[in-house]
Amino acid sequence: MSAAAFNPADIAQGQLDAYNAQDLDAHCAFYSDDVVVADFNGAVIRQGMAAYREAYAKMFAEFPQNHAALVNRVVIGNTVIDHERVARTPGGDTFDVAAIYTIAGGKIARVDFVRG
Repeated sequence: MSAAAFNPADIAQGQLDAYNAQDLDAHCAFYSDDVVVADFNGAVIRQGMAAYREAYAKMFAEFPQNHAALVNRVVIGNTVIDHERVARTPGGDTFDVAAIYTIAGGKIARVDFVRG
C-alpha cells in the first residue's frame, strides 16, 4: 500500500487482521518505526518499533488464541477509532478496548488505548 494512496480504514483493518492472525511481521508493517503507544490521557506505554515488536511478540506467545472483534469503527480524516472486544481464549472472558489510531504517511504513528 503506497503512502500516497492509503486509506485510514484499510490500514486499521489490515493491522487488525494481522493481529488476529498473530502475524507479527505483517502486523508491525502497518506501524511507523517511531510508533507511540499510550493510555488515553495518560502515560506513553511504549515508543519505537523495537519496543512495540517485543511487546506484541510476548503477547502472541502468551495468548496464542487471542482475538479482537471489531464492534464499531469511526474514521475522521487520518484518525480511526475502533471499539474492539478482546478474548484471550475462545469462549473466555472478554474486555473492551477503544483504540485511537493516528495515521501519518500511510502508517500508524500513534495509538491511544481506552480500556474498559
